[in-house]
Parts: sequence; C-alpha cells; structure tokens
Amino acid sequence: MTPGTEPSTARSPPQRAREFRYRFELLPLAALRAHEAVDPENLLQVLGKIRRQHLVDEPILVAEAADGLFVVLNGHHRFAALRELGAQRAPAWVVDYEGEAVVLERWPGSRVQTPPTKAEVVERALSGDLFPPKTTRHRLTSPLPTRVTHLADLR
Repeated sequence: MTPGTEPSTARSPPQRAREFRYRFELLPLAALRAHEAVDPENLLQVLGKIRRQHLVDEPILVAEAADGLFVVLNGHHRFAALRELGAQRAPAWVVDYEGEAVVLERWPGSRVQTPPTKAEVVERALSGDLFPPKTTRHRLTSPLPTRVTHLADLR
C-alpha cells in the first residue's frame, strides 16, 4: 500500500471536510451513469495505467441520483476503463451535488462557452444522451483524501 493512503473498504461513514459532506463506497458499475462521452485516446492511456498498476489511484466522483443510480461527475475515463477490464464495482466518492462545495465549470478549451447546469448534467446522465468529452469540469471547494483501491477489490 502507498504511504498516506487508506486501504479499501466497501463503505466508510460520511466525513466532513470544511462542511463538505462526502463518503467513500465501492459502487456497482451497473448503478453508475456517465454524463459525458470519453475520448478513445485518453481511455487507452487510463486503461493502460490501471492494468500496469493493478489499482485505481483516485476514486470516481459521483452524485446520488434517483432509484439507486449515481451520476459520474469526474472520472469518466476511469469508469469506462473499469468496465472494459470487467470490474464489477468502482471506487467512488459520493458527494452532495446540490451543495455549494461542488462547483460546475467548463473545461478550458471546451467548445461550449458556458457549462450546462447541474440539473442538465443529471438529466443527460439518466437519459443516456451524453455530452461530448470534457464538456464539464466539477471542482471541489475542499480537497478529498487520497484513496487507492486495488483492482482485485473491484471484481
């Protein structure tokens, strides 16, 4: 295990970081919904890194939606790579999307001038009508702890 990281567990209790509520979970991939497409070249790089290291070095950032589903906010390429590797679960930070601690921006160089709203992100994820890659950028006002998850824990 890398120094300064926590071992993986299926679920951890909610934590607070400067009034920012979040929790770690190993979520079923079938419960995750992307809101953006992935860039095939980036996907190959992420896939190669996970294969070489046998781990995911940063959990996917998700928000709870409806009916047990979760919207992927950050980590679309990690999510797609895990699916391709046959993983059953994904390491995820579950955050309160409606709170002020999750800031929605557009990626620098993005073709869109203004980012969609948070409601539009959720709507696109649940409908399967994906935005182009790197349309949105979700920034947190408080950093999350480092957390490494071994690939074997995701099968």
